Amino acid sequence: MPRPRTASDDDILGAAYRVISRVGPANLTLALVAAEVGLSPATLLQRFGTKRRLLLALAKSAADSVDDCFAALRKEHPSPVAALIAGATHMAKMTTSPEELANSLAFLQMDLTDHEFHRLALGNSNSILKGYVALIEEAVAAKEIVPCDAKRVARAVAAVSAGSLLAWAIHRQGKSVDWVTADLEALIEPYRTTKKSPSKRSRRSGTSKK
Repeated sequence: MPRPRTASDDDILGAAYRVISRVGPANLTLALVAAEVGLSPATLLQRFGTKRRLLLALAKSAADSVDDCFAALRKEHPSPVAALIAGATHMAKMTTSPEELANSLAFLQMDLTDHEFHRLALGNSNSILKGYVALIEEAVAAKEIVPCDAKRVARAVAAVSAGSLLAWAIHRQGKSVDWVTADLEALIEPYRTTKKSPSKRSRRSGTSKK
């Protein structure tokens, strides 16, 4: 009779993500992930085979979870615009330091240069854009924003989300999520049917630093 698993694949992939955030994908080892999740390296070797297969499983898990993430956003945020901004700041919420972002960008290098990783990254990106388009169309239907080219705005949201996080890592002012939210609010504001008054979160200080 097989012994029950003491950690699920999701637990292991979560541990792998945390290790990558600290040391980057190049320095990740099965031993480090095993220690993070409380298993032996031999167990991870049996489960995934190689470091590469573990990293591919992590990339696939991210791509496969996109639809569930958007479903959760809709439950948490009745406003489509609020759900859109929450989704576009997801990475910023998970990034607490420029060093963590640098390690994530090291993973992106694999996405751009390795065909297997690129295939998963492309699928992930397309799914996210599709989710943004749907929320923008829902925002139009709810009269939160004016009619617009949803696909074009979705691409702009994705671009601002990624670029703004990189700019935050360079300027290092305030929290990453506040910095990215302010830029997304600036992008969406011209499309709103009702203009919002500037909030503390959307006003960026040029002097305050974290």
